[in-house]
Amino acid sequence: MTALPHPPTPTAILSFDFDGTLHHPSEQPPVPIAFFQTIRKLREEQGIVWGINTGRSMAQMAEGFVESGFPFLPDWVVAREREIYFPTPSGRWLPDAEWNNRCEKEIHGLFKHAEKLLAHLRHEIEQHTGAQWIEFEGDPAGVISKTEEEMEWIVDHIGPIVAAEPHLSWQRNSIYLRFGHRDFQKGSSLTHVAGRYQLPADRRFAIGDSHNDLEMLDMTNAGMTACPANSVADILRKVVGNGGYIARSTHARGAIEALNHYFLPKKND
Repeated sequence: MTALPHPPTPTAILSFDFDGTLHHPSEQPPVPIAFFQTIRKLREEQGIVWGINTGRSMAQMAEGFVESGFPFLPDWVVAREREIYFPTPSGRWLPDAEWNNRCEKEIHGLFKHAEKLLAHLRHEIEQHTGAQWIEFEGDPAGVISKTEEEMEWIVDHIGPIVAAEPHLSWQRNSIYLRFGHRDFQKGSSLTHVAGRYQLPADRRFAIGDSHNDLEMLDMTNAGMTACPANSVADILRKVVGNGGYIARSTHARGAIEALNHYFLPKKND
């Protein structure tokens, strides 16, 4: 599996969240063929480049490509909301070493500096909720709550505490939360990738459905924003505030609808 032939001069960059936006596990295939047909059409007729901007690790994303039956690879991937990868002509994924190394260095320094604050956060969460504090290599601090309501309580409760460290932030998707560096998230990662193609914000399209897509849907990072009909309320409000496009359809069919709105409008629209 390889990427499509690269356009000589890209005209726009498309950024897609994966789970909940493109990928719907209860459907077969999880990403409809019509989505890839639309991407191929936009590549051939308008010279777009496109990528996946996800909270998954790169290994998990590679599994997602196979599971979803991708006929070709995207031009780039943002994994764990911050790590950037590009495919080789043979289909291997290589990191953007400069960006990824700087990202990990900044996060490591931040977590070391905020060690006491993170310990306080852990104590508060474990004392007041049934949520689980998690630590993995590369993700030294995160939370899994039992319910969405519990996660809402956690987010509201830790907000004032985290404010004491201006560089510390979090990325949330449903009952999962990952602490990280405020400067490295889906939005800043998209802007960095777009710089590779010299594409300004008004030539960047982004679509997502959950809280960890908020920065990606900020107008400073993407001038064309959208969300599928299954998006959480905060995302719907964000896109409405942008004057962006809220699809009537869910998941990838909503993404197709949004692409048609921005790039393939009907003459009578």
